[in-house]
This record gives sequence, structure tokens and C-alpha cells, in this order.
Amino acid sequence: MKEWVIFLLGFVAQILFTSRMVVQWILSEKSRKVITPSFFWHLSLIASFLLFVYGYLRNDFAIMLGQTLTYFIYIRNLQLQGEWKKLNLVLRIFILIFPLIIVLYGFNNNVYNAELLFRNVNIPAWLLALGIISQVVFIFRFIYQLFYSEKRKISSLPVMFWILSLLGSALIFIYAIFRRDPVLMIAHGFGAVMYIRNILIHKNEVKE
Repeated sequence: MKEWVIFLLGFVAQILFTSRMVVQWILSEKSRKVITPSFFWHLSLIASFLLFVYGYLRNDFAIMLGQTLTYFIYIRNLQLQGEWKKLNLVLRIFILIFPLIIVLYGFNNNVYNAELLFRNVNIPAWLLALGIISQVVFIFRFIYQLFYSEKRKISSLPVMFWILSLLGSALIFIYAIFRRDPVLMIAHGFGAVMYIRNILIHKNEVKE
């Protein structure tokens, strides 16, 4: 597949990720408190689907790992908001098994193998390690968010979610510079602004 098509797919995914944040940010500004609308999780799931494919096409394990883990957290938040069962049953099944289908296809058709995932000649070991660490930090924000939401039985975005988002985003931005990945650089450079603003909204909410 042509490189520009692959990058276009990545940009579409990041546009969706950014769109969810922008609208969430605007609604939070109007409400003067951080809110979590259901479309946030719908767009997250669609964007994660596309970015997983992007990572697969770029043979980038760090991206695939990050999306695989958060993918199911998005689904769980849709369940907490009562939105998951509104989707068609066949669509739900496909969404659930999609990552497994891609991985099995890749291995069975020699698109990649386990060694290549961790030893991509275009990604030195130290850079792959940075990519994985940055994705783990970025992913942990949703793990924290899920535990926080499960405890309260309602989907929400606590202040620590935004702090971890900012830290993970900064690390991914550094990874993207060395990887020369414009998709990640633009997305996480812009994302940092919204993370900081949500932290400030949380801070002002507490004061009030």
C-alpha cells in the first residue's frame, strides 16, 4: 500500500481522536466542569479501530499495543453509559474480535512475525522501548479512568486522567520526533493544549 494512503488513514484516526477532545472540551467549558458525553467513547472506538490498522500497516508494535488495550476500555465505558447494547449484535461481535483477526492474519500470511515486531530495522531497540513506555503511560490513564468509573458505576474523566494524558502525550511526542511520524507529532502536540485546559477546569471546579 502507498505510504501516503497509510498516513492518510493515521491522520483520519487522529482527527477523530482530536474531535472527541475538542467537543468534550467545549462542552466542559460551557458547563464549567469536566463532563464525559457518550459520543466521546463512540469516536474513541472508531478512531482506535483505524489507528490499530495504521499501526499494523506501519509495522509499529508500540501503536498496535496501545490501541489494543484501550480499545476494550472504550467498549467498557460504552457499556457503563448503556450505549453498547444499542449497537447491532453483528457489529458488536465484529468489533470485539477485530484485533484478534488482524493479528492472526498478519502471522498466518507472513506479513510480520514476532521477531520483526520487536526488531523492526527502522526502529532501534531504545526507540522501540521509548515508544512502548510512552504508550504504557498513555494507556494507564484509561486503566485508571476505568477503575475510577467502575468504582462509581458511572463513566467519568477524573483529573488524574488528564495529568497522565499530558505526561504520556509528551513522551509520545518525543518518540514521534525520532520516528519522524507526522501523525503522532501533530496529534499529541495539539492534544497537550486540551489536557492542560481540562486540568485547569478541574482545578477551578474544586475551588467553586
